[in-house]
Amino acid sequence: MTATQSRAPEVRRRLFAPSRLRGAGTEARRSWQSGYVRTVVVADLLCALVAALVGYAVRFGTGSLGHLPVWVVVALPLAWAGAMLVARAYEQRFLWVGAEEFRRVFFAAMLMLAGVGTVSWAATLDLARGFVVVALPLATVLTLAVRWLLRDRLHRARTRGAHLQTAVLVGHRTGVAALKEQLGRERHHGYTVIGCLLPGGEDLPAQSVFTGVPVLGGLDDVAAVVARFEVDTVAVLPCPELDGPRLRRLGWELEKTRAELLLAPAVTEIVGPRVRIRPVCGLPLLHMERPELRGVRRLAKETADRTSSALAVLAMLPVLLAIAAAVGLTSRGGVFFRQERVGRDGQVFSMLKFRSMVAGAEGLVAPDDGNGVLFKSRTDPRVTRIGRVLRRYSLDELPQLINVVRGDMSLVGPRPPLPSEVERYGFDMHRRFLVKPGITGLWQISGRSDLSWDDSVRIDVRYVENWSLTFDFMILCKTLRAVVSGSGAY
Repeated sequence: MTATQSRAPEVRRRLFAPSRLRGAGTEARRSWQSGYVRTVVVADLLCALVAALVGYAVRFGTGSLGHLPVWVVVALPLAWAGAMLVARAYEQRFLWVGAEEFRRVFFAAMLMLAGVGTVSWAATLDLARGFVVVALPLATVLTLAVRWLLRDRLHRARTRGAHLQTAVLVGHRTGVAALKEQLGRERHHGYTVIGCLLPGGEDLPAQSVFTGVPVLGGLDDVAAVVARFEVDTVAVLPCPELDGPRLRRLGWELEKTRAELLLAPAVTEIVGPRVRIRPVCGLPLLHMERPELRGVRRLAKETADRTSSALAVLAMLPVLLAIAAAVGLTSRGGVFFRQERVGRDGQVFSMLKFRSMVAGAEGLVAPDDGNGVLFKSRTDPRVTRIGRVLRRYSLDELPQLINVVRGDMSLVGPRPPLPSEVERYGFDMHRRFLVKPGITGLWQISGRSDLSWDDSVRIDVRYVENWSLTFDFMILCKTLRAVVSGSGAY
């Protein structure tokens, strides 16, 4: 009996436990995927139908809905779903996570726009004013909104342990430990790790466990493990033992199963638009672009930051005055708290916040939660009663809009560090000074003060390496949920 076979009963018991997957067997775990796709298709048809009705009413008047042609009810929604099909917006690999699903919806909308415009011109149909101007944009907005709601519902279900995909991690111990921790943090992505395969793992005892998961074997046992435990995903980390030919053979072997093969590049923090596969001397090589931190895009970011911040200050002036009055009337001391922070290029600036602690709090000793260089504490007695409410919903940070208008900060960026923190920075953390610190950022939507020091370093470096206006917009959209939930805020 091989080591993999001897581990099978224990791993299968864990794999199919109700508390882990809430289902029995591979088909039960995967049946929700086809159901999700069917739901998306029906939702797209309904969105297109509603948009077509509104567009027809705008073009011909609401009274004409009683004489609505059948082709409006049938043909237009089917054409919309057909455009989505052509844009491959129903493929499972593009659903559930990431922005690719939404990009394909936009592509389908542009395809539909071109098709309707061409048909309308060629057949001299009077559709443009009602359909193109109203129906298509409305269909796009409705489709994006419904898909986001469906995705949000799925993510919530996954955090409760439903609709998960089993995964095995392949690589060296340090990489396996880091990836397992990351997958555990991002539960909404839907991966549950049932085991790992390590170099030399085939020689370990059958009950060996690493980072809380069974060691299922060595690097040569991947295909056997996938077949025996009906694994959904195989994640392979950079490993010198798994060179090009071995990875190619592994891919061929997994083609006989339903398992998905994921390869983690060595530069895992550099993703997205900076990495391109380009042919060099007949070989497809990864080309890493330089981060675009200067030029027109930087000017556009600063213009958008200052303009939107100035407008936000004017719009929220009554709220700012109310908070200032609450702070001033409930505790002694000034309304604002000024603190030196380090910004772009290592320049020190004075950051504004509503005071959330008692006067002279910096002279008092704060409790240590053991979070390394990070300085916040869950049980800090220096925080006032109104200050806890302000921190809970990040209202104490609203005056930083003035810092953005002055050019010291950005709306989105790394967390602004204290000079005392910078003195203990390693080489990697100095990358964050290439951009301005932000009122919000990846750290804000990834746990805030609940993050460990290593996680904070990784997240800040990831933002700098992958900065883009689209990335900023995504972070701003997710900040609202993080603020409302109050996760990691204290």
